[in-house]
Amino acid sequence: MAFTHLHVHTEYSLLDGECRITELPKAAAALGQKAIAITDHGVLYGAVDFYSECKAVGIKPIIGCEMYVAPRSRFDKQHGVDSEPFHLVLLVKNTIGYENLMRLISQSFTEGFYSWPRIDLPLLERHHEGLIALSACVYGVVSRHLLNRDTHSARNSAKQYKSIFGDDFYIELQQHNTERECQVNASLIYLSRELSIPLVATNDVHYIKKEDAEIQKLLGCISTNTRFDEAGNDAFPTDEFYLKSEEEMKKLFPEFPEAIENTAKIAEQCNFDFDFTKLHLPAFKPDTGETPKEYLRKICFEGLDKKEKDGKLYFNKEKYTEQINYELAVVDKMGFTEYYLIVWDFIRFAKSNNIPVGPGRGSVVGSAAAYFMGVTEVDPLRYGLLFERFLNPERINMPDFDIDFCNDRRGEVIDYVGRKYGHDHVAQIVTFGTMACRAAVRDVGRALGMAYNDVDEVLKLFSRDFNITVNSALESNSELRELYKNDSSIKKLIDYSMRLEGRPRHISIHAAGIVITDKPVYAYLPLAQSGDVTVTQFTMTTVEKLGLLKIDFLGLRYLTIIENAVQQIKKNQPDFSIYNIPLDDADTYMLLEKGRTEGLFQLESDGMRSLLMRLKPRSIEDITVAISLYRPGPMVSIPQYLENRSSPNKVKYKCELIKDILEPTHGCIIYQEQVMQICRKLAGYTYGHADIVRRAMAKKKKHLMDKERSAFIEGAAVNGVDSQIATSVFDEICDFAKYAFNKSHASGYAFVSYRTAYLKAHYPTEYMCALISSVIGYNGKVYDYIEDCRSMGISVLPPDINESESGFTVSGGNIRFGLLGIKNVGVTFVEKLLNEKRERKFTSVENFLQRMANDSNTRMLESMAKCGVFDSFGIERSRLCAVFEIALSNLSDMNRNNAPGQISLFDSGRHNSSLKIEYPQIEEFPLLVKLQMEKELTGIYISGHPTDNFRADNICNLSKLRQMLETGEIADKKVITAVGIIIKNRLKTTKKDEIMSFCVFEDGYGEAELIIFPKTLDKYAKMLTVGGILEISGEVSLKEGYNDTADELKIVVRTVKYATKAAKQNNISEIIDVNDDKDIYIKVTAENKQNLEQLLAVAKKSRGKSKLCIYFEDEKKLVAAKNINCNADKETLQNFSKLIGADNVALKQKQ
Repeated sequence: MAFTHLHVHTEYSLLDGECRITELPKAAAALGQKAIAITDHGVLYGAVDFYSECKAVGIKPIIGCEMYVAPRSRFDKQHGVDSEPFHLVLLVKNTIGYENLMRLISQSFTEGFYSWPRIDLPLLERHHEGLIALSACVYGVVSRHLLNRDTHSARNSAKQYKSIFGDDFYIELQQHNTERECQVNASLIYLSRELSIPLVATNDVHYIKKEDAEIQKLLGCISTNTRFDEAGNDAFPTDEFYLKSEEEMKKLFPEFPEAIENTAKIAEQCNFDFDFTKLHLPAFKPDTGETPKEYLRKICFEGLDKKEKDGKLYFNKEKYTEQINYELAVVDKMGFTEYYLIVWDFIRFAKSNNIPVGPGRGSVVGSAAAYFMGVTEVDPLRYGLLFERFLNPERINMPDFDIDFCNDRRGEVIDYVGRKYGHDHVAQIVTFGTMACRAAVRDVGRALGMAYNDVDEVLKLFSRDFNITVNSALESNSELRELYKNDSSIKKLIDYSMRLEGRPRHISIHAAGIVITDKPVYAYLPLAQSGDVTVTQFTMTTVEKLGLLKIDFLGLRYLTIIENAVQQIKKNQPDFSIYNIPLDDADTYMLLEKGRTEGLFQLESDGMRSLLMRLKPRSIEDITVAISLYRPGPMVSIPQYLENRSSPNKVKYKCELIKDILEPTHGCIIYQEQVMQICRKLAGYTYGHADIVRRAMAKKKKHLMDKERSAFIEGAAVNGVDSQIATSVFDEICDFAKYAFNKSHASGYAFVSYRTAYLKAHYPTEYMCALISSVIGYNGKVYDYIEDCRSMGISVLPPDINESESGFTVSGGNIRFGLLGIKNVGVTFVEKLLNEKRERKFTSVENFLQRMANDSNTRMLESMAKCGVFDSFGIERSRLCAVFEIALSNLSDMNRNNAPGQISLFDSGRHNSSLKIEYPQIEEFPLLVKLQMEKELTGIYISGHPTDNFRADNICNLSKLRQMLETGEIADKKVITAVGIIIKNRLKTTKKDEIMSFCVFEDGYGEAELIIFPKTLDKYAKMLTVGGILEISGEVSLKEGYNDTADELKIVVRTVKYATKAAKQNNISEIIDVNDDKDIYIKVTAENKQNLEQLLAVAKKSRGKSKLCIYFEDEKKLVAAKNINCNADKETLQNFSKLIGADNVALKQKQ
């Protein structure tokens, strides 16, 4: 007899299970157990991984699930009545049982979800075959009724389950020393005997070791957003919910040995295995009546004939014919003919509907068949790509067709696939959000009740490396290790965080993955819900492992940018085609050589720009090299590559046989394909074998490498290569294989990069316009690209009510700002505005309001006015902002009364035939205020820049300064002078407990980070305020900075001074001399009473901290204006004085 755990929760009972799937089967095997079940809450997320891990350690996996059963129907979702489902454990006996469990789980999400995924009894009756049912824990229906002292209902529920499952229904006995179990166990035993339902002993396993109980409690706190020390965390009131040994379980139930024996009996009945050997591709039936094989061949050779006719064959036709025949034979042999046709079909749909498709992504770019079908656009023979990197007879998994589509229209292609194969045959794929390093620390700190600032101080000691782990942070930072050693609370924080890091926390939708099946998806995969979208419960790797077709439908923003730019170009050049541009254009390569790569696909980072300036590309192949080299790992080869490229005669090859393989890359191994070619040419490997070895090298599988080393040396000896040379070559490719890049993928992306560069070189206005439109809402990017426009002499015109569209548009040789680039202006409003404008342009503010008032609000209109949308009507922005609220209110009254006529916004009793606005006589906003409003609402300064009046010959332009540093025109650490504005100021405490500052500083051309050390900060701290326009001098650098960031322009500040003598005139936040400590008093007389409403309108726009107190002379009464606090600044006081006289306005100290 062997006890088997049949009620086990893993990490995939999200935040309710501590057992890691990689550890659980090993722990069970260590206890001598022969089988173990997985029964996560309502899902099968981890079932396949669990299965594989169990098989790896030689124990039987039992697939199961702890289901939620609705109290009534799964369709009933009444609050308070249906919100507490019962639990029921289901275990899979066989294939039919697994299929039924998938169906139950899928429908629990798609039909029964209400707080939890729920099934009901009618569903169980239909899908119970092949399943064993256990009554579950104290939340099971039988136990719940017993806890409520309702023996009658408990008995009836047990009978219902027995009637459904027969001898496959068991009553669970659990003993975790909890009060509720003590209440129900005797009654459960009684019902078991009364109804002849067998008992089964289980432990509700949530963690592996007894000492892990605190980790489980911690997970519960994170899940419920509570703290360790808060009451109510009693889901696990004892520390008995761990993986117990057989002896421990027997001691719990000495009087019921049959309950232990039944676990082994159940385990013996559960004999389900996943089948990883079969493919389940959807059928593709050609309309022509041909077989798929015949149809695929016809498509390929028709494509070849067309390329020949268009003069687009680089080699003779026979060479391509031979390659196509070879590929089609491999595709047919491996059963992927219909796979090719499925992909061809939806790409054909996309192209026939003018949906941009990428030239190729991933290793499929190496397929000549795909090229001549029109699936890819890169000639693999011309560019030396390998089909075998994509598909070869020795490959054991399915190849990947990953396709890039225009970001805006990707959904149309997915919808087409749904219509073609049936929407129930298509599903999106789940992905799991895990507890990343920093998030884990914050979650744990919150659960432990630590102060946010204390946790933040710990996280400041973690590097900014994207791949940082808690453990590596601890190893790499001595200050953190010291804290860990001496502070028990920090030690607990770090220890717990290491335990939780990497665990799945929630589900989401894979960005691109779609599964397409020959039967409804639920026949192969359990389904779940992520928001409103139905997704698979298995990740893409598991989906592929099960033999299902997974395709990545990726949305690539740059395809949208290219398409939008092309549409702009076609307005003047109707015959322009991006597919017919020359690939040897000198202007395009000169653009790259000069480093003008802002906004170019894959090429715009500072480091890539620097590489291109040294590389001086002259071909698509050069761009392919740059894309492949500028990555972590291969970067170390850049100096060697550039040196070899400049002196090819000095390059030495270890063996003459590999010279032709490495000569195109000047002796450096850059591509995965080169690793495969070397293995084939030197050691006689097949390409399939070479690809397997390449993968093993990349994953550093030492045992395989030791085996392959001997095979490689022996194979090389057959070809006359000395063993020492062979060993040296093998070691070199082993080292480079983990960094080598997929040349096919890089080649496809090089074409996209080249197209963006060509457009920028020849059609800069159209390209930049499309580029900026693509980043609306990301003000930092909008700012960067507009600065690039200005450096090219392209002006960005302010938004205009009649000239602007939703996005940025070409206007002459310039770019017009788009309406959606303005904060507080929404898509629906802009669509309505554009429809109105297309019928007839707006002629005045009154005309605009009469036509758009119903779709507008004050905040939106003020935002538009503040950045110049209405400037063409000749009304100052300040005066516009003063009238919108009253205008909209009175227009609303007019519409409600259905009384068309003239209306004065300050005398609502008059109604005439047309709308007329009376504007208050107030001054326009000062220039610096206008600029600040523009920056706040659009992300950029439109009317100028705050530093425009402070430029001089000795003042550096930050953008040019960066370029000069990159090119070596000026030396690192040179002392420079710059004028700019402080955008951000962050203080940091040094190890010596001193304060230093990091400021973001910009001058209208670029940005720099100012680094101000403690002694300098002591001198200038008061001047370093956000909004301050300053002249600074200091040492300039592009090296990695003091705050662990790289590739930023940095200036170590020496001196700071205001840009002019008048200090307060050089801070946007201070230019209006605010008197926050005073209130404004006004006197209303018989002479100025008629202007009161205008004054109140102005006051509402001048938001601040001062009360507006009004003295009514006639009534001898002083009142404070309700809901009005305004700025007691010079401008406001001047505007009040104009309306009611300077003698009637005063400031008084707050009381």
